[in-house]
Amino acid sequence: MSSVMTESGRKPPHETLDAQLVRYWEREAARFDELSARASFSWLGRLYARKAQRALEKAERSRAREIARGRLPATAQVAASDGDSSG
Repeated sequence: MSSVMTESGRKPPHETLDAQLVRYWEREAARFDELSARASFSWLGRLYARKAQRALEKAERSRAREIARGRLPATAQVAASDGDSSG
């Protein structure tokens, strides 16, 4: 089993739970958005839209923790919120 090294000869930092959660909640938000668009009843569409919004909020909290750790550039937070037109 070979170990992966960076250019500086050190092992890359392990992936944190917050990094995994960012991806998970973004995937869930996309899934809920799709369900919202395909909902047969308007009340169900609104329910899925709210779930999508909560998922994005959870992803943003985990992203902020990653930025605070210095694992993501601060521009990642700005870029992520640029695509959010709801408010």
